Amino acid sequence: MFDKEIATIKHFNLYRERKIFPKSFRDFASNDYLGLSNKKILAKKAAALAISQDSHSPKASLLINGYSPLHQNLESMICKQNGFDDCIILGSGFLANIALFDALVRKNDKIYIDEKYHASGIYAAKSLGERVIYFKHNDAKDLSNKINTTKPKGRIIIAIEGIYSMDGDIAQEEFSKIACNNNAILIVDEAHSNGSIGNNLLGYFDHYQIPIQSNFIKMGTLSKAYGSYGAYIAADKKIIDFLCNRAKSIIYTTALSIFDTALALVNLEYIQQNKQELIKKIHLHKKIVHEVLGIYPLTQIITIPFKNISTMQQTYEILQKQGFLVGAIRKPTVTQPILRIVLSIKNSPKDTEKLCKIIKKLKVIYA
Repeated sequence: MFDKEIATIKHFNLYRERKIFPKSFRDFASNDYLGLSNKKILAKKAAALAISQDSHSPKASLLINGYSPLHQNLESMICKQNGFDDCIILGSGFLANIALFDALVRKNDKIYIDEKYHASGIYAAKSLGERVIYFKHNDAKDLSNKINTTKPKGRIIIAIEGIYSMDGDIAQEEFSKIACNNNAILIVDEAHSNGSIGNNLLGYFDHYQIPIQSNFIKMGTLSKAYGSYGAYIAADKKIIDFLCNRAKSIIYTTALSIFDTALALVNLEYIQQNKQELIKKIHLHKKIVHEVLGIYPLTQIITIPFKNISTMQQTYEILQKQGFLVGAIRKPTVTQPILRIVLSIKNSPKDTEKLCKIIKKLKVIYA
């Protein structure tokens, strides 16, 4: 069953499989930006908090009786930290994007999406037909032109990412101005910008110090920098109310697990209490990259493009033999094969320096 399809995937070097890598590897592949995944003291604190609740399982959807005091506390914390009126917790970033695209884009609306937006948004947009318009990656001018030439009868919705996961670039500040000038809803997927940029490590709006407006929607994950699992949508109360009544991935899915919710609460509190120290560590790793490779990355993501998969795979394996695990990314995730390196601060500065020196010695072209 599916033998031919799998054979074709393997023929084009696109085969993927689950692997458990040796503990000895230095992890520059995962999205554990702040290194919270192995802080056992935080996990123990979260476990104690979860066990102290009346129920250790969410039991049902948020709208039946799966909504717990921990969910409410986490939503309140996210609102307070980010300056939004209301918030709702979901099971994953994929579900959050589906909720937004499926529910918010109505009959006469148009949604303008960055061409490199996350796969979950692209997937959700497939059912929207002519209501979807893609603009050139991180190109505010192209977005403005497309809005001016295709202005809809209904709402204008814009979807961007705070940091683009496969490029490592930050969305332009201009997008927030375009949204306000056109009375448009701005969706910012902060999956990779939460905990990574901004004076308070709060992402895109924090990075540019943009005052929160009622037309802004902040979607983020509780995994990655936040070291737990799940996602959230923060927005004006009317938008959250509408999502609760129309978004299928909210209505028809079980609420986020109690432990993941507790861990997110503990980790978000830890990040805000230690943000200055965390920011210093992020900058230190970027500085090392600059000193060795001659580039200063804007974010904790470095990408190395390759002309073909085989060369990329060879470099990937060389780095593994040296004890370094990086991300080997290929189609359909990206159009051109890349090695994706994440400057997680759980790695020592010496490890980052050693990796950069190996890359320099290999004479690969980094971007």
